Amino acid sequence: MKNTLRALSIDLDDTLWPIWPVIERAESALDIFLQENCPNTAKKFPLEKMRELRLNIVDLYPGIEHDFTKQRKLSLLHALRESGDAEHHAEAAFEIFYAARNDIEFYPDALAALKRLTARYPVAALTNGNADLQRIGIADHFVHFVAARNEGHAKPDAPIFHATVNRLGVDAHEVLHIGDDPLLDVVGAQRAGLRSCWINRRDESWPEMYAAPDLQFTSLTDLADYLEHVEHVTLEMKIS
Repeated sequence: MKNTLRALSIDLDDTLWPIWPVIERAESALDIFLQENCPNTAKKFPLEKMRELRLNIVDLYPGIEHDFTKQRKLSLLHALRESGDAEHHAEAAFEIFYAARNDIEFYPDALAALKRLTARYPVAALTNGNADLQRIGIADHFVHFVAARNEGHAKPDAPIFHATVNRLGVDAHEVLHIGDDPLLDVVGAQRAGLRSCWINRRDESWPEMYAAPDLQFTSLTDLADYLEHVEHVTLEMKIS
């Protein structure tokens, strides 16, 4: 079965920018803030302990597993209370972290390719993370922003893909989802009836346990080139 491509959805973290260097810088900025303003908390919860606390906080507060912002804020409150520092520092501490979390560095190809893609198709941002597109400066490129923290579901679960398709106002098979993660992005999209494109920046082998993506490129530039040179794009489903 072949169908014309009418819209795109795209992952953010590790597709448009590498996320772990950003998180590490943000956590370091938070740690410096705590050392300067909440020394008891900084001593009791250094970087590794704060990371452990964030993971544990999900078990303490069921229902926040898809909301990294709530996880961070609750972790800070818990750490401040347990350490005896004033809880009013929590908001300022989170703002320090969140400002750094949104101070990203795009992959060299990403921003120019994104502009080419969004000039050709309506594009929805689809993410499990908590990036702020206004702060990053790319909100105007997207017709919709679909985040796990707002939907109550995360990739690879079908409901978040269905929500994206509904907002785009097209059929699922008319949407190409673009992302870096074989399971979260490609398999998730396939199961929800979308087309899939794997951005394989490290030129890795495709995991054999999964059905292959409809498209595969090592950069967003290659995808943009492909879409621009195909007058009527048709993508054949790899699975029923």
